[in-house]
Amino acid sequence: MEIFNNHKKLYLLASVLFVLLTLFVALLPALDNQAKIQPLPDEIPLSDAAVRGKQVFIANGCVACHSQQVRNVEMDRKWGGRPSMSADYAGNKRIDVWTNTATLMGTERTGPDLTDIGTRQPSIDWHLVHLYNPRIVVKESIMPAYPFLFDYKQNPTDTDVVVAVPEGMMKPGKGQVVASQEALDLVAYLQELKQAKLPEATVAPEFLYPLKEATATTTGGTQVVDTGVDGKNLYMTNCATCHQANGEGLAGAFPPLKNSPIVMSDNLQLFVDIILNGYDARGEYGVMPAVGTNLNWTANEVTAIVNYERNNWGNQAPQVSVEEVQQIMDYINQIKEKK
Repeated sequence: MEIFNNHKKLYLLASVLFVLLTLFVALLPALDNQAKIQPLPDEIPLSDAAVRGKQVFIANGCVACHSQQVRNVEMDRKWGGRPSMSADYAGNKRIDVWTNTATLMGTERTGPDLTDIGTRQPSIDWHLVHLYNPRIVVKESIMPAYPFLFDYKQNPTDTDVVVAVPEGMMKPGKGQVVASQEALDLVAYLQELKQAKLPEATVAPEFLYPLKEATATTTGGTQVVDTGVDGKNLYMTNCATCHQANGEGLAGAFPPLKNSPIVMSDNLQLFVDIILNGYDARGEYGVMPAVGTNLNWTANEVTAIVNYERNNWGNQAPQVSVEEVQQIMDYINQIKEKK
């Protein structure tokens, strides 16, 4: 074992082993994966604004608290429509020669997973308010605020994007809050983080513990519709950030659902249409995006949301059935196809 007494030979052997291990454990498998795994056909490359926003995302250390990977476990169902696959990341490239941050998988979930955030939360108004001060929309949030991404103007121009900050959160005398280009680029990146649809022949791993089938039961003479979907969880995941967990919304930003005439109305078609296709009829509030359409919600999911919102925070209205909602959704889709 003369080699252990000769430091030159020992260093040489260690170097050769290091190179071989790097080659066979890291480089060759990576090149093989790169050759075999291709981006999904419907994947849309990031726009120029989103590429700039990705750099803002990196510069502010967002990757430390947010992951971008949906696992095939029930607790991850809220983040995406399906578990993540290697193909979801195949289209990511190096930012430049010196910076290899192609896939921002994150380190932990101190904050929500961002894999499909562009689908779950497409509203630019919400994202800008959230960046300005996360506590405005999520009181329990521990995310830092990024006010340096915004400017203050007494008289914003038509080209300025004014942020719908509630009056109580404005800084007196400074004027209105206006998004900087960096803030807009960052939001563009977040809005473009979407799961691409799988080709018809591709089967993704299923989430564990699938949901039960929809049923209807009767309790105390009142029919309780069981859609197989947790309406509260669906609301808290997709709606509470704007309308708040207590349904009271945010004055000057997002409307309340508590005692809302639309929520409580007998005009179920209008309510379902808003859930599916959004709403922009009140200038004092931010625009509601087409949440249901963006998330491809089924009649079971829309029914669960409707019944939850109509029977919480003091709201009391008759529950609706999946069949009723399905008929309305079919009618709305027919109208859209004719336009």
